[in-house]
Amino acid sequence: MNVNQSVPPVPSFGQPQPVYPGYHQSSYGGQSGSTAPTIPYGAYNGPVPGYQQTPPQGMSRAPPSSGAPPASTAQAPCGQAAYGQFGQGDVQNGPSSTVQMQRLPGSQPFGSPLAPVGNQPAVLQPYGPPPTSAQVTAQLSGMQISGAVAPAPPSSGLGYGPPTSLASASGSFPNSGLYGSYPQGQAPPLSQAQGHPGIQTPQRSAPSQASGFTPPASGGPRLPSMTGPLLPGQSFGGPSVSQPNHVSSPPPQALPPGTQMTGPLGPLPPMHSPQQPGYQPQQNGSFGPARGPQPNYGSPYPAAPTFGSQSGPQPLPPKRLDPDAIPSPASPYVVDHGESGPLRCNRCKAYMCPFMQFIEGGRRFQCCFCSCINDVPPQYFQHLDHTGKRVDAYDRPELSLGSYEFLATVDYCKNNKFPSPPAFIFMIDVSYNAIRTGLVRLLCEELKSLLDFLPREGGAEESAIRVGFVTYNKVLHFYNVKSSLAQPQMMVVSDVADMFVPLLDGFLVNVNESRAVITSLLDQIPEMFADTRETETVFVPVIQAGMEALKAAECAGKLFLFHTSLPIAEAPGKLKNRDDRKLINTDKEKTLFQPQTGAYQTLAKECVAQGCCVDLFLFPNQYVDVATLSVVPQLTGGSVYKYACFQVENDQERFLSDLRRDVQKVVGFDAVMRVRTSTGIRAVDFFGAFYMSNTTDVELAGLDGDKTVTVEFKHDDRLNEESGALLQCALLYTSCAGQRRLRIHNLALNCCTQLADLYRNCETDTLINYMAKFAYRGVLNSPVKAVRDTLITQCAQILACYRKNCASPSSAGQLILPECMKLLPVYLNCVLKSDVLQPGAEITTDDRAYVRQLVTSMDVAETNVFFYPRLLPLTKSPIESTTEPPAVRASEERLSNGDMYLLENGLNLFLWVGASVQQGVVQSLFSVSSFSQITSGLSVLPVLDNPLSKKVRGLIDSLRAQRSRYMKLIVVKQEDKLEMLFKHFLVEDKSLSGGASYVDFLCHMHKEIRQLLS
Repeated sequence: MNVNQSVPPVPSFGQPQPVYPGYHQSSYGGQSGSTAPTIPYGAYNGPVPGYQQTPPQGMSRAPPSSGAPPASTAQAPCGQAAYGQFGQGDVQNGPSSTVQMQRLPGSQPFGSPLAPVGNQPAVLQPYGPPPTSAQVTAQLSGMQISGAVAPAPPSSGLGYGPPTSLASASGSFPNSGLYGSYPQGQAPPLSQAQGHPGIQTPQRSAPSQASGFTPPASGGPRLPSMTGPLLPGQSFGGPSVSQPNHVSSPPPQALPPGTQMTGPLGPLPPMHSPQQPGYQPQQNGSFGPARGPQPNYGSPYPAAPTFGSQSGPQPLPPKRLDPDAIPSPASPYVVDHGESGPLRCNRCKAYMCPFMQFIEGGRRFQCCFCSCINDVPPQYFQHLDHTGKRVDAYDRPELSLGSYEFLATVDYCKNNKFPSPPAFIFMIDVSYNAIRTGLVRLLCEELKSLLDFLPREGGAEESAIRVGFVTYNKVLHFYNVKSSLAQPQMMVVSDVADMFVPLLDGFLVNVNESRAVITSLLDQIPEMFADTRETETVFVPVIQAGMEALKAAECAGKLFLFHTSLPIAEAPGKLKNRDDRKLINTDKEKTLFQPQTGAYQTLAKECVAQGCCVDLFLFPNQYVDVATLSVVPQLTGGSVYKYACFQVENDQERFLSDLRRDVQKVVGFDAVMRVRTSTGIRAVDFFGAFYMSNTTDVELAGLDGDKTVTVEFKHDDRLNEESGALLQCALLYTSCAGQRRLRIHNLALNCCTQLADLYRNCETDTLINYMAKFAYRGVLNSPVKAVRDTLITQCAQILACYRKNCASPSSAGQLILPECMKLLPVYLNCVLKSDVLQPGAEITTDDRAYVRQLVTSMDVAETNVFFYPRLLPLTKSPIESTTEPPAVRASEERLSNGDMYLLENGLNLFLWVGASVQQGVVQSLFSVSSFSQITSGLSVLPVLDNPLSKKVRGLIDSLRAQRSRYMKLIVVKQEDKLEMLFKHFLVEDKSLSGGASYVDFLCHMHKEIRQLLS
């Protein structure tokens, strides 16, 4: 193509096309070919309106790579050597910018024309009907013939810039992944600084004339990238929400341009600086800073950091970003196919996705999972272009994106009836322990304001969720809070063996309608039970009551249970104290992790059938048998929070922070998940908080963004390097507003025939996540020693296989590890030394059971930092620096007694103060004159007006904002009794419970590998 040629005279972007007055014709934009200019095609079936927001990426797959990875320039997170660049081959989760031409959604008006630039490359023109002679004349008269070209449109998001969103490629569902539709006015915590179009909502107005863009002076035509919100002049277009076969998304709210919608989630995790315009692509198709390694380990490819990214000037090192915390839009696009429902394969029931192949001119499609040929319904028919792709591919999320949602029809609902909006029931223990500690009073005060922040759908003014209240000790008290009552009414059920709900009308109510009665009730509860002497509690009947209430109301929902002691009162599910440390390291140790009685599993099964999810807040002063009590939350997709020896003055902030997040987060109810695969692989095992009644369906009474489901796939047939492996995860659930939806995630992975390629692209972090969950489930049925030996053998076999088949010959005394697996031994040693598999004397049975169920639902980033904590030196980096200091290795020899360190692992947060730290530093941070005056065990730093105090408190806030649970601070002085607890988390050292140091374990692994090879 001649760069200087004048542009063919066709109507400019955004101008009404002939034949279709008033429509914006969808146009194709993309890289210009190196040969002839593109030939305009006539329009098929008229214009297809685009979807309303700036679309995120679709998915495509690049050919598998072998040989050395290409060089590139993505930065590893600050302070960490780049060990972690292991993606899945060259998986792309977005449309390839060079292979596929990208179609701009036609519904967006384009911005102002640009100033002409000499010798500028031609811009591809829209496909549309040929212009009339009058238009040609009008166009020519307004053109400069001296090499100027038609204006390039501002990007509508499908340009070549950083994309706006991506489903995580690691198979876990981060905060804005599975249930990321944040309530009105509440932005996802990671993307505020990025200004994503899904969050900032400009006013509708005429196209702005103020913005201009100067394309590059050389090279092919390039659309500008949109890394921020739409310009004030750009409007959301598209079909109305009620139209079937089109995308619906929440209507934009009229806000002043540039206004950010923030909400009660608290401060933004400062993982990226606001100056960062966008993210570099990673190898797994995700856009975000490259996965960061643990500190001070060698980089795998010295000359080639993070292959898979674009070359160019190196940006400043970004702050550490967790691999699965990639920003995504507030919620996926919702597709409504009307009464016919989503299009599926007739044989394997897979849902329509970008990998389905349309044939016979678009009248049929071939399923990419089972190869079955299906007819395309008449209302879904569309013609194919010259590449065999549907001409509306980029106007339909299900044909161009990796993740999207379908509105489900009545066939997908229980009893063929659309669900009612869900309900939240707060069930409060009012026994002596709960009243004495001040828990009940604190909780009732907090609920008064917290009920205003229940999750809501899209732009809804108020939440559709109804609420109910129950208090209990040995008996249960139900409350009628109907809006017509002057005072709440209490009804007592003392027959706990045969539980029933004494009232229907007035138990579950709308918060705004019954606000006065609810406030009155919350004021009265602490006074009503202030003089109680009842110490015994029940547990199973409480959950039964909540489940029966939801069943009577014919809705799904969540129970928030606040419980203090072992349920020893006479009732179903009564427990006895069975805490016996003598069982540790014996064959009977596994019984400590198993539930005492089968009543809890039976109850959990009934809860799942009703869509009743249970979140349990425990406040024990002694043994409460967490292994048994956590069965119901674990099987219903709920969470367990534990506050041992709760005291209001010390633990108030942690408890209230966790409670607020738990009540406000967006939840899906009554969910069923199924994973489908193409031939050659199949899903064989699942790990997480859910229930399975058969081998394929994962049933979740509730599901939120803090839960991860890990799936193990087995390679059981021939795989094709050309077609790769395809995965589709389909989740049917009820939204917060009571709408039945299907969320679909698609992933295409490369296959390779060379073991060397496999080892070059493996994910150590994901492998450790899987191995930890595999081991933590194993302790239920096998002795702990057998589980530990299995892990060591698995790891040795992986590394021996590499040594035997991939490594260059060398002496047997040399330890050779694959580049991507250099850290497998250090992480595996951390798992083996963890409290579940090797407890120290100070770890209680309850703590072990608590950690075991917690890790089961963690995502890759969480297990990464949980097993290998981050140790951050505080006085090495300049005070004015706002970035996170680079982490150092978790070993005592790295501690300098003239410095201070923060250590965090997602649950715990320590501030270690060296004995020789400067007096000025002590004064600035603790407001005392010397080291000896610092209070050991301090949990709150004084608020002082100096740079060091502000920096350290800001860093602590930022670390807390990155984690799903509030981390309570503990100040530890060097050579203080609390230092033993701190040293427990220095995982590279030998542990008191007998765990090996990293060096010793590496020697042990080397010996195991040599035995396998000989």
